[in-house]
Amino acid sequence: MKKEKKLSPLTVGATYIGTVVGAGFASGQEVLLFFGYFGPIAYIGLGLSTLLFMFFGWQMLLYGYKLKAESHLPVVKYFTGRIIGTLIDIVITFFLFGALTLMAAGAGSLFKEQFGLAPFFGSITVIAATFVTVALGVSSVIRSISLVVPLLLTAVTYVSVRVIIDSNLIGISAVNALPGNAVVGNWLLAATLYVSYNLILAVAVLAPLGREANDRHSINAGALLGGLGLGLGAIVIATALLLTRSTAAQFEVPMIFLAGTISPLVQTIYSGVLFAEVYTTAVGGLYGFVARLAGSGKKRLWFTAGASLGALVLSGIGFVNLIRYLLPAVGYIGLLLLTGIVYQFVRERSVNLSPIPAVKPQDNRDKRDR
Repeated sequence: MKKEKKLSPLTVGATYIGTVVGAGFASGQEVLLFFGYFGPIAYIGLGLSTLLFMFFGWQMLLYGYKLKAESHLPVVKYFTGRIIGTLIDIVITFFLFGALTLMAAGAGSLFKEQFGLAPFFGSITVIAATFVTVALGVSSVIRSISLVVPLLLTAVTYVSVRVIIDSNLIGISAVNALPGNAVVGNWLLAATLYVSYNLILAVAVLAPLGREANDRHSINAGALLGGLGLGLGAIVIATALLLTRSTAAQFEVPMIFLAGTISPLVQTIYSGVLFAEVYTTAVGGLYGFVARLAGSGKKRLWFTAGASLGALVLSGIGFVNLIRYLLPAVGYIGLLLLTGIVYQFVRERSVNLSPIPAVKPQDNRDKRDR
């Protein structure tokens, strides 16, 4: 039998980044609300979030590897127990619907600021495309994600770095925090919630991803690369936003504004890449939500239609409002998972317990992994 190819550290790290980075990140609104409004002190929060992404991503990957997890459930329940683990599973499932709603709202903001159209046109365009894709099958879309994410990261980095270079770094020290505009009033809590809401969703990918890693070295290095990449990406976006002082904060999609300061062509290209990321994120949210709750058969199609319509209606709440209220709420729930990870990490080292209970005594490979 042909041996299944395992994942290298670079692949693990790249997949980790691709799991977390989405349209909200690329819009610049997430970074603005969680970091930008705090001014220069945001860099401390960004540094902390980078370390947290490294540590918690490492633990999720590691226990996916140790538990041979085929989904996030074994890992989540190991860290938090059956009752809280079930709660987190529910949150993950329904936030998939929240992600669909958020992307519909994001497409509306994109159409409004780029084309001057009513937000409804952008929302219904992405919802219609997403519905058709999920109804017909998403295998081709899943393959396209591997193309969209590198394009997105390249576009984000290029725009941010160009803005930083063009500004000559003048004015960062003069930027003041803007009280009352951030998602929460404390930069430490904001940084923690930013990591928390991202990872409560990422665990659905990181746990089975760890199972497919080559070895622990691939997991350790992959978590390091992934966390560092996520941190650096947020830092360059935050720097570019800070250098515009309060101008970018006036837009629902700040990165579109920054791209426009370079040239209209760059703005148009960035808008196209961002819309592609909105679309793929929406497809992933709708597909995951329907697959978890509806299964297969005719009921699936009706469930897909109902979820699409519901997301379209709720997208009217607005892109910024959804980020401001939905993501922190999920982040607070995610703190339960992060607390469970810290508890188990300290517990295992303080009492020298075996980190994984016996699973299958006859499986010698599992014994070696313990």
